[in-house]
Amino acid sequence: MIVIKIGGSVVDGLHESTMHDLKDIVSHEKVILVHGGGKEVTSIAEKLGKEQKFVVSPGGIRSRYTDKETAQIYTMVMSGKINKEIVLMLQKNGINAIGLSGVDGGIIKAERKKKLIIVDERGRKVAIDGGYTGKITTVNSSLLQSVIESGYVPIVSPVALSEEFDLLNVDGDRAAAYVAGSVKADRVIFITNVNGLMMDNKLVTKLTVSEAKKMLPKIGFGMEKKVLACTEAVSRGVKEAIIASGQVSNPISSALKHDNCTVISGE
Repeated sequence: MIVIKIGGSVVDGLHESTMHDLKDIVSHEKVILVHGGGKEVTSIAEKLGKEQKFVVSPGGIRSRYTDKETAQIYTMVMSGKINKEIVLMLQKNGINAIGLSGVDGGIIKAERKKKLIIVDERGRKVAIDGGYTGKITTVNSSLLQSVIESGYVPIVSPVALSEEFDLLNVDGDRAAAYVAGSVKADRVIFITNVNGLMMDNKLVTKLTVSEAKKMLPKIGFGMEKKVLACTEAVSRGVKEAIIASGQVSNPISSALKHDNCTVISGE
């Protein structure tokens, strides 16, 4: 089993061989796709006149502050527009895909964060209301397995269901990590627009979970969530987590061969 995470904006930049590559892999492997799309959410929210706010945690993780209206826009863009565009792209290329949000069948359940500790402009730690952001608690792996057994590739958007039946924003990378752990995937691949983690202008090709955790504060926005998600996936029993570019020829096969990418595995 392989879980593949693609960003919403990466869809436009994927190498032309990607769909052929994915079709080939789907013919002999079970595959689940999880997608993001934060940039598109920001763009559409702003067109709707809803300014987007971002906050930074004491650990240096940057995330969207999600109030109720933002949660609705997030759901609309992620589970409506982006999810269906990806399903359409796969269907067009002969891959039988089905689009699901984390809310469908309770695929992703999360606990609504009551408070968020953030770092303000002056560098002080402050507590703010948690809004509609979720910490993933469970993944309905049996539903995903039965969709795969029925011959479909599930395409999952990162919108979760809270205990109070609210729509929650969960990070796409971390959703992929939790999905991969719960379905006992062998690998999770984070397809992005760079070859992997760059430190001091060099590609880091191999890391253990503990090495990756130590590096987290130095990584910087964007990549830090992918590395954190890799450590979470491996800690949940996934054999290896790979960060790779979607802009190279046959990007998924090439990531599986560890060709010019970052691989994070157990100790």
